[in-house]
Amino acid sequence: MTTILIFLGVLLVAIIAGVPIAFGLMVAGIAMLWDLGMMDWQSIALQMTNSADSFPLLAIPFFLLAGEVMNAGGLSRRLVDLGLALVGHLRGGLGYVAIVTAVLLASLSGSAIADTAVLSGMLVPIMRSSGYPMGRSAGLIASGGIIAPVIPPSIGYIVFGVAGNVSITKLFLSGIVPGIAMALALTATWWFMCRRETMATLPRRSGVEIRSALIRALVALMLPVIIVGGLKLGVFTPTEAGVVACVYAIFAGTVIYREITLAALYHCLLSSVRTTASVMLLIAAAGISAYAITIAGVPQQIAMLLGPLAQHQTLLMFAVVVIVVVVGTALDFIPTILVLTPVLLPVAKQAGVDPVYFGVIFMMAAAIGLLTPPVGAVLNVVCAVAKLRYSDVVRGVAPFILVQILLLAILTLFPEIVILPGNWLY
Repeated sequence: MTTILIFLGVLLVAIIAGVPIAFGLMVAGIAMLWDLGMMDWQSIALQMTNSADSFPLLAIPFFLLAGEVMNAGGLSRRLVDLGLALVGHLRGGLGYVAIVTAVLLASLSGSAIADTAVLSGMLVPIMRSSGYPMGRSAGLIASGGIIAPVIPPSIGYIVFGVAGNVSITKLFLSGIVPGIAMALALTATWWFMCRRETMATLPRRSGVEIRSALIRALVALMLPVIIVGGLKLGVFTPTEAGVVACVYAIFAGTVIYREITLAALYHCLLSSVRTTASVMLLIAAAGISAYAITIAGVPQQIAMLLGPLAQHQTLLMFAVVVIVVVVGTALDFIPTILVLTPVLLPVAKQAGVDPVYFGVIFMMAAAIGLLTPPVGAVLNVVCAVAKLRYSDVVRGVAPFILVQILLLAILTLFPEIVILPGNWLY
């Protein structure tokens, strides 16, 4: 217990002091090892190296680069145009456009931050000029952005799969139905809200315009089909899928759409390298904490604390969801995965919980943390792009958070909704 308190105390002080989370995890792990009398700088360096030295983690830079190239190459813009053509004329149609486009973008990039930035940049100006309530609209866009970590290809699944030694392919395929369910929940909530609001509608597009928008977006729409189909048929691994997505996006942006210049491609490479470096530093730093947590026997202690729930898988999963959501309010997405996976996953396995199902529920709970103050990384992105006050966006996103938590509770009560489609797809 003393070791756990040292870890949490040092990490909390580091966060409050504004220390980057990677260095906070590093210092907290070293403090644990010091308390255990296991300080060995060679072992620390080895654990950091081993944590980042993983073939599946190579998928991260490729999917990040693919997302950057899609935004620069016009693929994302064409998906937004398709959404406007299909549902822009409905009452509150721009909200439905945001949801539809969020699902399409999620199936391309797997990054909540990137997808939210794209959606905000393209739709917020149109929503503002159309007289939409901006706090609520920004909340909807932020809620749509967190679909990205749940629908494949998800960077979160890659990190979770490596940290927990779980099949990334199974995680990818099992996340499709829950991700679509999140979109449907947002759609129902937005429809209910629109009944009480007077919102401007866009002109209905003709059949020719819809067909033209569909043809322009067809290249982008084929990418998730190729990735999911390739994974299901065993043509490539998740890491190789990242390479395929990257090559496909570059080919589409340079040869088909011809919107990517060498300068733009350089900036895409630079941005993806920077993001990859920050993620890999987090993973390496978390390796120290995971090593110290294992030596201290923290999973066994957590198992003892949750022991009374071991015979009731549903209650255990509810406890896991609460822990992940609460921690997600203070930690960012990737650190939440890296800190809690080695602690909670062994407990779930001992209780007989399917690790793939656990991973999907864990990811949804961690994604909700992206919407919750005080961190709320996705909320900060929307505020920056839309130039809105943080408090206004928090009020606007509140109903959508409640709906996503309700959906998470339903999936926890009925695990077959996740397990059966995932097994069938696999």
